Amino acid sequence: MSDLSHPPANSSLAARLFTQHPATVGESYWGHMRFALGFAFWLFVAAGAALLHAIVPAVCETTASRILKRLHAKIESRH
Repeated sequence: MSDLSHPPANSSLAARLFTQHPATVGESYWGHMRFALGFAFWLFVAAGAALLHAIVPAVCETTASRILKRLHAKIESRH
């Protein structure tokens, strides 16, 4: 979570909220939104697979862990 309690003096609130963080990872606002929404989608799919697995253990035995490993690799490759 970012700390907005001590913002840089020359930075507008809009820049801090919408563009400062995406710039730190080399992305535009829209590019960062696309990446984050895709990430959220796959987390949702992994959660669904884990829920199904909790109810019926023979279903989706490795689905959630495979998705999480792929997402972790994707995050690591960005830094």
